[in-house]
Amino acid sequence: MSELKVIISGGGTGGHIFPAISIANAVKEQLPDAKILFVGAQGKMEMEKVPEAGYEIVGLPVAGLQRKVTLKNLSFPLKLIKSLAKARSVVKEFNPDVAVGVGGYASGPVLRVASQKGIPCLLQEQNSFPGVTNRILARKAAKICVAYDKMDRFFEAQKIILTGNPVRSNLIASVDRKEAAEFWKLDPDKKTILVIGGSLGARSVNNGILHGIDQLPEECQLIWQTGKFYFEEMKAGLPEELKGRVIVTDFISRMDMAFAMADVVVSRAGAGTISELAILGKPTIFVPSPNVSEDHQTKNAMALVEKDAAMIVKDSQVKGIIHEASQLALDEHLISNLAENIKKLAKPDAAKDIAKEVIKLGKSKK
Repeated sequence: MSELKVIISGGGTGGHIFPAISIANAVKEQLPDAKILFVGAQGKMEMEKVPEAGYEIVGLPVAGLQRKVTLKNLSFPLKLIKSLAKARSVVKEFNPDVAVGVGGYASGPVLRVASQKGIPCLLQEQNSFPGVTNRILARKAAKICVAYDKMDRFFEAQKIILTGNPVRSNLIASVDRKEAAEFWKLDPDKKTILVIGGSLGARSVNNGILHGIDQLPEECQLIWQTGKFYFEEMKAGLPEELKGRVIVTDFISRMDMAFAMADVVVSRAGAGTISELAILGKPTIFVPSPNVSEDHQTKNAMALVEKDAAMIVKDSQVKGIIHEASQLALDEHLISNLAENIKKLAKPDAAKDIAKEVIKLGKSKK
């Protein structure tokens, strides 16, 4: 059989990109000769992160339709037409055996073109409530890999495979707390709160942390990822006396070191992040973003809260987050209970299982 050719489309945020790279890596582990091409959105972070992972990527001029009335929406139809034309060109030239959509702007044009050409398509739906694009693409998809149960409310039951969401493999590598403490120059005996507002940051979470930072108990310390847009402002607002036990950074490249140090995590409720936290068994307070389609982050978080596997704080109430996180960090019984329950939801083989389905679909075309 000739080498398998896989096209993977989507991106926009780390929550789409890192799972996509994990799927590609898992395909290559099972079929080292497989050829993989990514398709992303021009100007988005996948155009940087995918080549860093060793894969080729093509950018489309696609953009999302803004939910509020804005002049940006005037260019949406033209960008969509251009993106469909480029997607046709890319699919024709690469001639994939299977197309994979991971969500994000670019997945729509690519999977639409692929399905029209009879190329089997696989969707990877990360959230408990799928977005409009995936609900439309699902009609032509051969398989849909999901991370939550009861997804037959949205998709045809016979297409659904419960795989979980892929996570970054380097997170699972064991790093002990002592090594992590040395990396961060923090006290290994203090309770550590890790704040991750997403790869681009979150203004409300950052403002909430800054608002309550003087309430951080002496027994606690903080690793705070602000995102690049808010870094300088948050760093400047940090009281001088806290700089020994509060690490402020725009982006955490060594998330394994961050998670190894964390006793409690404060996070947005993106699907990929939730899957990573489940595998690592991290007690978490979720602050769902109110700025996402279908309010899917709240639905993601509530799927865990209902199983006593996490806590939730509304974005509008985030000013008290330091107090909430500190209280949790100092409550051994509660953090133990949350850690045990979130770990029950983990699916560590998600990338491998999705890759098997991708390969199976690709071979069915040959």
